[in-house]
Amino acid sequence: MSIEIVRFKAKDEIYLDGILNKCEEKTNKILIQIHGMTSNCFKKRDRVIAKTIKEIGIDTLVFNNRGSDVVRYIKNDNVTLLGGMAYEKVEDCYFDIVGAIEFVRELGYNEIYLQGHSLGSTKVVYTYNKLKQENSELLNNIKGVVLLSLVDIAGLIKSEAEDDYIKLAEEKANKGELMDLMPFKCFIHPISVKSFLQYTKHNESFDFARYGNKDDEFEVLNRIECPIFMRWGNVNELIKQEASDLADFMNEKIKNLNKNIGYIDGADHSYHGKEEQLAKEIKDFLGEIKNG
Repeated sequence: MSIEIVRFKAKDEIYLDGILNKCEEKTNKILIQIHGMTSNCFKKRDRVIAKTIKEIGIDTLVFNNRGSDVVRYIKNDNVTLLGGMAYEKVEDCYFDIVGAIEFVRELGYNEIYLQGHSLGSTKVVYTYNKLKQENSELLNNIKGVVLLSLVDIAGLIKSEAEDDYIKLAEEKANKGELMDLMPFKCFIHPISVKSFLQYTKHNESFDFARYGNKDDEFEVLNRIECPIFMRWGNVNELIKQEASDLADFMNEKIKNLNKNIGYIDGADHSYHGKEEQLAKEIKDFLGEIKNG
């Protein structure tokens, strides 16, 4: 497997850096990996997955999206902006993921699989649905979706956010102080007023994994027409249910006939120590699509 450091532009011209892992033989198939909150493109999990799926002739692209790390600069040819998780607007993931899809298409890949982890999974689902709303021809290239530890991000953060902090954020927003950082104790990471409010108040566009609502029809997830793979861990996972119960529940709710939904026993939210097992299960799933 050869490794290339690459740079490409998001759909809104922001520069993104990543790693392209290529098989020994040329292939038209690639898995694009979208990392989660504050994360980056250097995770062991993604390296193990890349190494494993090359066995079935699939390359991988992993890149630092604009939400990587806590605070950093993002820029295009003309402007430098504050980025990172603390200043991220979740919906901007569309620009990053579409930019990645268009980048790999220019390289000759026409069978593309999208993989997200944690908030990255939320971003994959959001982007897929936006492309579908636009009736985008890019959907013809997306052959499968892999969602690792998709959590109820809106519900989880809102349930733990204290009313006093939400009130403070609203007051600061009314004064135009959206870029100020919130008090340290209000969130698990440093976060700006604008980003805190998107999770706690303005989350309609990505509030679609409402696992606690037994009557929810999961319409957004059910709009995914290509094969779908979902996994969680059952140790310190960011879900309120037992992983086995959640997997059973989602197997009932997701109508996709080409679904593979389950959990990995002993895995935590990041799959530490279980990377090989996870990679094998993803390889088997992608192999079925590839050969199907």
